[in-house]
Amino acid sequence: MAPGAPTLLLLWLLWFPDFPARAAGCPAACRCYSVTVECGALRLRVVPPGIPPGTQTLFLQDNSIARLEPGVLAPLAALRRLYVHNNSLRALEPGAFRAQSRLLELALTGNRLRGLRVGAFAGLAQLRALYLAGNQLVQLLDFTFLHLPELHLQENSIELLEDQALAGLSSLALLDLSRNQLGTISREALQPLASLQVLRLTENPWRCDCALHWLGAWIKEGGQRLLSSRDRKIMCAEPPRLALQSLLDVSGSSLICIPPSVHVEPLEVTANLGDDLRVACQASGYPQPLVTWRKVAQPREGQPRAQVQPDRGAPRPGGPGASDTGSGMLFLTNITLAHAGKYECEASNAGGAARVPFQLLVNLSRQQQLQLAPSPPPHAGPASHEPLQEAGSMAFRALGLATQTAIAAAIALLALTALLLATMICRRRRKRKKAPGPPGEGALFVNDYSDGPCTFAQLEELRDERGHEMFVIDRSKPLFAEGPTEAADGAATGPGQGLPLQPPAAYEIHC
Repeated sequence: MAPGAPTLLLLWLLWFPDFPARAAGCPAACRCYSVTVECGALRLRVVPPGIPPGTQTLFLQDNSIARLEPGVLAPLAALRRLYVHNNSLRALEPGAFRAQSRLLELALTGNRLRGLRVGAFAGLAQLRALYLAGNQLVQLLDFTFLHLPELHLQENSIELLEDQALAGLSSLALLDLSRNQLGTISREALQPLASLQVLRLTENPWRCDCALHWLGAWIKEGGQRLLSSRDRKIMCAEPPRLALQSLLDVSGSSLICIPPSVHVEPLEVTANLGDDLRVACQASGYPQPLVTWRKVAQPREGQPRAQVQPDRGAPRPGGPGASDTGSGMLFLTNITLAHAGKYECEASNAGGAARVPFQLLVNLSRQQQLQLAPSPPPHAGPASHEPLQEAGSMAFRALGLATQTAIAAAIALLALTALLLATMICRRRRKRKKAPGPPGEGALFVNDYSDGPCTFAQLEELRDERGHEMFVIDRSKPLFAEGPTEAADGAATGPGQGLPLQPPAAYEIHC
């Protein structure tokens, strides 16, 4: 070791205390210091496990990380700076940084982010700078960002900035929207930025019409202090007569809009039940109007809503049902009665709005009308004289022919079985009475009360302890005309041969 080397090493340690202190348990191939971990350019696809919980600065740049798994950053609550630029991130899950409440700087530049969900940056209460440049962002939704002094959004493909996309950024000092695809921006979008000091809007295809009149007036009145000499060159891309001119050099009377006009042909269509329907709504104006369809009457819950499908190109970021520029297509599939009614095509731009009504009728065939007709109430209309299974029995009528035939056959079979059983019981009873037996065996005892007509099964069961049958004879209901004096069942009267009947007649037997 050269003379003086220990002294130089000691001085190095005093000036750079983090350099040699490789923490125990450092992820493989990463370089760890006391509060800093470097894992850049290692071809990583995920955040490596084992990063010390006390890490305050984490470098993950120049890798192939496509997703931040939920909870992967949860142990790193002490992080102050996180650099994940130049990776392959396509989306950020809501709450991905919820545990990083102390984070000051977050770099996501050079990824493949196409959209930012609401809540993607929830929990970053102390964040000072957010770098999202060089991604593929197309639009910024309402309430995406909160509590930021610096927001870098340059070099994306942002076409739309919703009115409340920057709401909550009252402390924002720097906003960079340069090199995007912005054609216009509303006064409401920039209104929340009370602390803004630097604004960059250059290299966008600005559409210099009446909707951008406020921006030129605002810059001339006091907004110039936010723009550098380079940033003031807000160049018009359209209309063609103003192309390549600076917005600040164009007079307010040249910033015009043409209100939209709408055309729908035909204005009334009759469709069959189950058909598909496409109706075009053509709109013209400047700037190109946004076209939307809607049903005039508010549909009830569960009824289908009309959907707008773009007439050309891919759907806009709003997905199915989003507005289309220039032309809109009302597309209905499997038409039902709920689709019938009045619709309205609306076209709107900065110059105004225009609407055209459209009527959809649904045609039903005779068979479909019968299928959808409500069933009459059970007691409605005059009484019918048809058999029970045909008269007013909606349940029976609703059955198929084969089912009705099977039910009728089953009823007939039950009736035949009951008849055969009655015949067998009657024959057994006659044989028993003709057979000789002990004295009194054939006697018929009679009760003094009546509970109604007996079945043959009950006649077999109603016997006394000696086997005598117990009957009640209802003398008010003779079954046969008066004739010669006979006992019941045709037996001659006589002592011990049965109960004599006076006058001789047959009667209905009751239990």
